[in-house]
Amino acid sequence: MAVTLALAGDTMLGRCVAQRLATAPPAALVDEPVAALLRGADFTLLNLECCVSERGEPWPAPGKPFFFRAPPVAVKTLTHLGVDCVTLANNHALDFGYEALLDTLELVRSAGIVVLGAGRHVREARAPTEVLVKGVRLGLVAFADHPADFAAGRDRPGTAYADLERGVPAWLTDQVAALARTCDAVLVTPHWGPNMTPGPVRTVREAANALLAAGATLIAGHSAHVPHGVRVAEDGRAVLYDLGDFLDDYAVDARLRNDLGLVFLVTLDAGRVTRIEAVPLYLDFCFTRLATGADADWMRRRFHDACASMGTVVTERDGRLVITPP
Repeated sequence: MAVTLALAGDTMLGRCVAQRLATAPPAALVDEPVAALLRGADFTLLNLECCVSERGEPWPAPGKPFFFRAPPVAVKTLTHLGVDCVTLANNHALDFGYEALLDTLELVRSAGIVVLGAGRHVREARAPTEVLVKGVRLGLVAFADHPADFAAGRDRPGTAYADLERGVPAWLTDQVAALARTCDAVLVTPHWGPNMTPGPVRTVREAANALLAAGATLIAGHSAHVPHGVRVAEDGRAVLYDLGDFLDDYAVDARLRNDLGLVFLVTLDAGRVTRIEAVPLYLDFCFTRLATGADADWMRRRFHDACASMGTVVTERDGRLVITPP
C-alpha cells in the first residue's frame, strides 16, 4: 500500500505570528492551496519551532537572542492544516521554561496530534512512536543536536538531545534499528546543524550515514532555515537534509532567501521511497502561500543545484519538483 507523507519545516507561531492570531483566525496564516497540500496527504508532520502556552519566563541562557511562544489558539492552525505529528526536538521548545513546554505537550496532544522529541523526562523525550497510516506501520524518531541545556533529564522536562560532534549515540541508532525490525518504514526527523547554511555540514552528513545504516527509510531534517538538497540511495531510501522554513516572521537573508521554501510530498511503497515532490513556497511575513513567478524560478534553480551536488536528478511536472528514486 502506497502512502504519501507531507513534510513541512520550521513552523514558528509566536512573536508577530502570535500577534496576528490576536485579530485573524488560525486559518489565515496559510493560504488555502498550501493548506490543501498538507491536508491531502495521508500523514503530515512539521517542526513546531516554539512553545504553545500562556505561562513561563524566558529561558535564562546567556546570549540567547530569540524566544518564541505561541498562544493556545495556535493549535487550531495545526488542526486546520491537518497536521498529524509535530516534533519539538529543537532549540525553541524550552524558550519559556518547563511550564510552557508541559503546556505545549498537553495542548498539542489534546488536539489529537502526536508529539515527538520532547517530554516530561528523558525517557518520554527520546521515545519513538509507531503509527498506522492506511495499513502501513510507520516508525517515527526525532532528536536535536542543539542546545545541550534543553536536554531532558531523568526528572527534568526537555528535548531528545544528541551531541553529533561525538557521533550518533547508541540509544538513537538502537531505536532506529528496533523500529526497522517492526515497521514497514522508519522516518527520522532531526533538528541538526547551524542556521543559515546552504548545505549540510560534516556532522549532519555523517549522522545521516549512521542513521541510514541503522535502518532509517527516510530522514527529514531542519534547522538551516533554507531547504537543502536531497540524497537518494539505490535501495530506495532518501535523506532530505533540510526542509527549510514553513511559517514565521523571520528577517530575510538576501543571499539565501529564507523567505522561500518547499513543502515536500514523499510517497512510500513497500518500504521504499518511490517519489518525492517539492512545491515552492513564499513566506510572506506571518503568511505562507505558493511561490510564483521569479520567486518560484529562484527556488527551483536552487533546489536543482543543491540536489545535483548530491547526484540527484530533479525533473519538473505541473510546477512541482520531482525526484524518482531508482
